[in-house]
Amino acid sequence: MKLENVKYKNFLWPVLVGLIIWFLAPIRPDAVSLAAWHMLAIFVGTIIACITQPIAIGGVALIGVTLTVLLGIVPMKDATTAFGNNTVWLIAMAYFLSRGFIKTGFGRRVALIFVRLFGKRTLGLAYSLVGVDLVTAPATPSNTARAGGIIFPIIESLATTFGSHPKDGTERKIGSFLVYTEFQGDIITSAMFLTAMAPNLVAVAMAGKAGVHITWISWFLAALVPGIISLICVPYIIYKLYPPEVKETPNAKDWADKELADMGPMSTPEKIMMSVFLIALLLWIASSFIGLDATLVAFIAVSLLLLTGVLSVQDILKETGAWNTLIWFSILIFMANELTQLGLIKWLSSSIGTALHGVSWMMVLVILFIFYFYTHYLFASGTAHVTAMYAALLAVALAAGVPHMLAAIMLAFAGPLFSSTTHYASGPATVLFGSGFVKQSDWWRLNAILGVFYIVVWLGGGLLWTKVLGMW
Repeated sequence: MKLENVKYKNFLWPVLVGLIIWFLAPIRPDAVSLAAWHMLAIFVGTIIACITQPIAIGGVALIGVTLTVLLGIVPMKDATTAFGNNTVWLIAMAYFLSRGFIKTGFGRRVALIFVRLFGKRTLGLAYSLVGVDLVTAPATPSNTARAGGIIFPIIESLATTFGSHPKDGTERKIGSFLVYTEFQGDIITSAMFLTAMAPNLVAVAMAGKAGVHITWISWFLAALVPGIISLICVPYIIYKLYPPEVKETPNAKDWADKELADMGPMSTPEKIMMSVFLIALLLWIASSFIGLDATLVAFIAVSLLLLTGVLSVQDILKETGAWNTLIWFSILIFMANELTQLGLIKWLSSSIGTALHGVSWMMVLVILFIFYFYTHYLFASGTAHVTAMYAALLAVALAAGVPHMLAAIMLAFAGPLFSSTTHYASGPATVLFGSGFVKQSDWWRLNAILGVFYIVVWLGGGLLWTKVLGMW
């Protein structure tokens, strides 16, 4: 047997920062309890370890919660309640739904149909790929699964068809443009649906703890106009700033036709998958009106896939991404909630609120959104960033008088959007940048431009649209 690879050097910063905070307890603010301060030390150390990843993030989280109990901050019986969080189980169930898309081939078929319909020109091809992301996003909380598991294999095949590959320096023919446009499209669709990205659900859970309850439909309505504007404009902006060498793609339709012919007629598993997906989508939309819990909807959908034989129990057990997420999301949300319970978030929001005293609530929201957005340069995980900062920034916004639903949703939107910063900002960034089609300098340059676009459209335009919706 070989020992697993543990990057012990990567424990240095988490342990060092955690110990510094821990031993600064004697000079902590009077309003912060010793337990809250020690919880902060473990939480910050855990978040940094989620970034440096000496071991997988699930293992990091387990060590963090172990220390929390071992050092007497939280009793074991309270720590185990972390794994009963509704939001985390919703994420896990939706991962299983994603597995159905890939296993049945339904996701690939949808992608090929879009390519056949809209793929005569390279720009149309890019819009078609983003359209696939849009269609599958509501039931795929792993945007990495969407971008990497469903769409990137299609892009890679198309690039090969048109003789575009980074190995021979021909990536700019078509591959670079398609890869980068899909990355940005994935960001937009992740912001449009509550269930399109796991950190969205973390933000919703934290907002709920602050007394703000965001439903699937309220998120969708608030994101609808900024999302549509972004979906229309962003591929065209990229086309102008980062144009492909090949502008016409008449072979794409023929290629898609051939691939669809090889797949044959839609199979029974695909038809069942499509039906269950539509049922889940309709129930999520209606859940806020009929009083049906969103997590229960996900359980219903997965149960139907099991009953019909689309998924097996072995498929469920082998979906390591879901179980890994269940462990570390549960623990990080638990730790963040403990900081709230112990009063640290209240003290922090009060302190920042005092510093912003006299500033209009709208200006406070703008400052917090931009601060939250650009601090993602320091993070390699959207979930880690949301877990570390969302609750505190929301508390500041509420204390400053920002309308509750507006504050919760606008800050939640920043979670998907701040992925448009670096090549290590999220799972899709890692997968798509790692393909080698886009140079790092181009990735950062284009991200810097589109980041400003998102702030203008989602914050500026979002404020106008939410006014129309009556959120403030």
